[in-house]
Amino acid sequence: MSNPLLQPYDLPPFSAIRAEHVKPAVEQILADSRAQVEALLANPPAQWSWANLVEPLDDMGEKLSRAWSPVSHLNAVMNSPELREAYESCLPLLSQYFTELGQNQALFEAYQQLANSAEFTRLDKAQQTIIEHALRDFRLSGIALPPAQQKRYGELQMRLSELQSRFSNQVLDATQAWTKQLSDAAQLDGLPDSALEQARQAAAARELDGWLVTLDFPSYYAVMTYANDRALREEVYTAFCTRASDQGPNAGQLDNGPIIEEILTLRQELAELLGFANYAELSLATKMAESTDQVLGFLRDLGQRSKGHAEQDLAALRAFAAEQGCAELQPWDVGYYSEKLRQHRYAISQEVLRPYFPVNTVIKGMFGVVQKLYGIELREVEQFERWHADARLFEVLENGEVIGRFFLDLYARSHKRGGAWMDGCRDRRLLPGGQLQRPIAYLVCNFTPPAGGKPALLTHDEVTTLFHEFGHGLHHLLTRVDYASASGINGVAWDAVELPSQFMENWCWEPEGLALISGHFETGEALPQALLDKMLAAKNFQSGMGMLRQIELSLFDFELHVRQHPELSVQQVLDQVRDEVAVMRPPAFNRFQNGFSHIFAGGYAAGYYSYKWAEVLSADAFSRFEEEGVLNEATGRAFRDNILARGGSEEPMALFVAFRGREPSIDPLLRHLGLSGEAA
Repeated sequence: MSNPLLQPYDLPPFSAIRAEHVKPAVEQILADSRAQVEALLANPPAQWSWANLVEPLDDMGEKLSRAWSPVSHLNAVMNSPELREAYESCLPLLSQYFTELGQNQALFEAYQQLANSAEFTRLDKAQQTIIEHALRDFRLSGIALPPAQQKRYGELQMRLSELQSRFSNQVLDATQAWTKQLSDAAQLDGLPDSALEQARQAAAARELDGWLVTLDFPSYYAVMTYANDRALREEVYTAFCTRASDQGPNAGQLDNGPIIEEILTLRQELAELLGFANYAELSLATKMAESTDQVLGFLRDLGQRSKGHAEQDLAALRAFAAEQGCAELQPWDVGYYSEKLRQHRYAISQEVLRPYFPVNTVIKGMFGVVQKLYGIELREVEQFERWHADARLFEVLENGEVIGRFFLDLYARSHKRGGAWMDGCRDRRLLPGGQLQRPIAYLVCNFTPPAGGKPALLTHDEVTTLFHEFGHGLHHLLTRVDYASASGINGVAWDAVELPSQFMENWCWEPEGLALISGHFETGEALPQALLDKMLAAKNFQSGMGMLRQIELSLFDFELHVRQHPELSVQQVLDQVRDEVAVMRPPAFNRFQNGFSHIFAGGYAAGYYSYKWAEVLSADAFSRFEEEGVLNEATGRAFRDNILARGGSEEPMALFVAFRGREPSIDPLLRHLGLSGEAA
């Protein structure tokens, strides 16, 4: 049987990939790559060049990526016990391989020689940046360490990759492990029809009567926002915020607590091994921010500017809830009374807006925005190999030529990881024969699926999420860099990578953008002016509380990894951060951290601050559009040319200044969020 992961392909052969293909393919590719590296270094040329050093390594990386990318994707969107086992069996192999490469002295010396050569001065800026980053990464892989410490580095990386995968699996399994079947519709009183239909379908899918509440986000959100039954809200809140922990209805099952402790201990050891005081310092070695003090100062400054506004938000919410008969506001009441207060103040809700955002209208309008800004076209491809019936494929065209493609998988379902993300499927690169390989991306969300014979109707929050992920996708797809290590999102500093995504969200709030992305699913009627006015008036509703929540998460992440107080437990660090910035404390049983996949299973360790850091960049970048026209083609082209097209080819601050004409200011962000003045 030929292994589909070892065959050349245009688009991944999803339907042919089986769990039993995964490990043999990875083992084969790693063995071949090791032999090629050895052969490359065994006969060093008189002078190392881009063509005889970097290109062969890029080819090896491409072969590995072509096998691993679809496997990693399927593990996230179509998880099964067999695939999970196959995926996890490869993590130590991959970790070991990349550690070997990073600690290969002869390879390091080859890069060093290339960096010191006359050829280096003739390379373009992107190539020079790639070589400089490669030398930095050798140092961060322990190239200068003695053999025993190099070995320990490899062990740490291998164990960390295993622990992070287990953390993610346990969050997924704990999310699936809790459901609540309801036989009386009165228990779901207050839920909109779309959520009731979803709960009914969820029950029917498991051959149950009545309705089923789950911890998948659309179901959780609907209960927390609309359910009149306070006891049900408390029960669902408790189940959700104790997932994978020592608390709650499934206490002790799939507990991520010990995994968190071990991850933090190993990260600290890794940092010290490489000569850093803590993991936060190691994390910043590849980011825009220059020091841990700078990050902490940035977060605390934002926190102080927002706290008065947040306290006002909460006082207003408490007073309103009390008027409604809720004398003591609890965390499971916040979403519910916030929604009621929003409706009371602005006569607007996500549910009122939902009929105006049918999914295909939103997608078509979103394409209209980028067509105007960046001069591209997008069209759907009907025939391709899907991993699930929901999967869609689109082409990006410029002057009639396909310059990239992306997959879209929009709806929540069982055995699919929660959240929303963009990932690279293939990188743009110039192949050794001179042919240009075009990029492909995955865009994944967890929206409420279509129900009751209607198309999927998105909340405005979901529309914003789609624009966010599409912003990442455009960064990957509109690159003009021809080398894999700096094309698209590759090589972009982590605290700058959220700039294009958060930037795209702005068009969800602009009348010109909303005119394109909205239309009633039955009549096609545009979003009425009265609704638009209410929506814009409500834009910054509780923005002080929202800002402080993000500051809380960012500070918690950073303080954990700075380790100023190593004697404190994870919970104690979180409690201290909440003492400093939170305006409302969750109950003692809350174990939010046990499901915080961004920092314990994703790439945001000591980097969650990146969302706020990049939001400053994106708000300031958008302020140029506010000055010159939000659909101004010349401004759009400038953003594309200076930011989207350049990938990781230059330092992000240089790219930002090239677009904006100056370094970023925090003022546009505070203005956009309604936090620029003092709290009244």
